[in-house]
Amino acid sequence: MSTTTTKPHLGFIGLGKMGGPIAERLIRHGNPVTVYDVDVRALDAAVKAGGRPVGSPRAVASEAQIVFTCLPALEIVREVALGTEGVCQGGTVEILVDCSTTGPEFATHLGLELAKHDITLLDSPVSGGVKRAREGQLALIMSGNREAYARVAPVVEPCGRTYYMGEQPGLAQMMKLVNNLLSQISTAATYEAFVLGAKAGLDPDAMVEVINDSTGMNNCTLYKMPTSVLPRTFDYGSNMEITYKDITLCMKEADRLGVTMLMGNMARQLWGYGVHHGGAKRDSSTLITYLEEWAGVKVVGAAGRGRAR
Repeated sequence: MSTTTTKPHLGFIGLGKMGGPIAERLIRHGNPVTVYDVDVRALDAAVKAGGRPVGSPRAVASEAQIVFTCLPALEIVREVALGTEGVCQGGTVEILVDCSTTGPEFATHLGLELAKHDITLLDSPVSGGVKRAREGQLALIMSGNREAYARVAPVVEPCGRTYYMGEQPGLAQMMKLVNNLLSQISTAATYEAFVLGAKAGLDPDAMVEVINDSTGMNNCTLYKMPTSVLPRTFDYGSNMEITYKDITLCMKEADRLGVTMLMGNMARQLWGYGVHHGGAKRDSSTLITYLEEWAGVKVVGAAGRGRAR
């Protein structure tokens, strides 16, 4: 005798570069998903995948038991969750899973405010980039109520692997900030090193091969350099302002905890320079172009020699 398990009705708000692929994977694995985004093109893509469109976060939370948010800025998360047309006004939602990167302090506050509306917050920032989001290979870092986590973890299996940090609010956010700190420092150092090598006459494609078979290998040399920088497509993933926001949140936590962050603050200054000199909406991989300008050289691979800029 077979039994049928009814899948929970899901909602997804924020269908951008990361949220869109996550929502589409949830839809294509048989979940009923109600979707919303202020960007009509992003909403249309989710609808084509099978999502049901509605006109506000409140409308999403009036249909879905578990609502996901994946949004670029703290003030947007706050409005979507707690505004007059926000998730907190919906009558069906039980759990809000926030996949945004907001920092521990904000996550703790958001959880307390949502609890006033009988909504449980699961703090769930994601890591891995756009390509891995499409492939369902993300790291989904979670903290919050253990029973809520037990309900959500099976739902997000098509999207990647979950890591439960514990019940304390904000632990997942702290883990994401620590990871991003390492990524951003190594990326900045990689760009400096490649600019130096190119100035000295080294072939950038050869540099990638040697470094990825040596001790300097990192995520940037493995993926960002060969797929986005050397071909000069500069299409790796998030905008530079998002990267700057993440590292600024991390430095804020370091200050709060009294931890000296020499390299972290240097990286924040570098990303900040890019943001404040025309790069806010540009792909984060374009940070290298500022270092190239200072050195008077371009780091171009064979695939990018027809489009170098």
